[in-house]
Amino acid sequence: MPLGLEAADLPSDAIEVGRVGDAWGIKGWFRVLAYSADPEALFSSKRWFLMPAERGVKTFSDVARLSVAQAKMHSGMVVASAREVDDRDAAAALRGARIFVSRSSFPTVQKDEYYWVDLIGLKVVNREGVVLGTVRELQSTGAQTVLLVDSEQDGEPTQRMIPFVSVFIDDVDLSGRRILVDWQADY
Repeated sequence: MPLGLEAADLPSDAIEVGRVGDAWGIKGWFRVLAYSADPEALFSSKRWFLMPAERGVKTFSDVARLSVAQAKMHSGMVVASAREVDDRDAAAALRGARIFVSRSSFPTVQKDEYYWVDLIGLKVVNREGVVLGTVRELQSTGAQTVLLVDSEQDGEPTQRMIPFVSVFIDDVDLSGRRILVDWQADY
């Protein structure tokens, strides 16, 4: 594998957490475009798994393991260095690579905190027992997070937006794969 990267198998619990941006500086550092406003998963893991960019130039193929020497916030962005990346050219060659981290290396969340990835795919049920749909994704509106819930109504696909705030969310049962909400089917 070129660039001094080591081929690896993607862990079964791998989660895509960002992608490599441009080279940063001359010593092999690179910018990371994190998919989360709070990129703790990037900071807590010393082993990242890279997959080639979906578009553009591909400087490697398959899955590569990257040994992270340091990842930190700098002027509002995430920057990182890795043992295998020792100069600007090597960092630039990673541009666009997708970054995955093993879910088991994520920091533990506090009570009533959830990783978005854990909520995707959960059934949303209201207090009356009506299934409102399945969480397709979450969206941050600045003031709050919103669940985007896919469902069918009269055979047609529909989408609901339910604020993910305690006023509307009664319970999140990760093991039972459902979210109980105070939300009506006709909202």
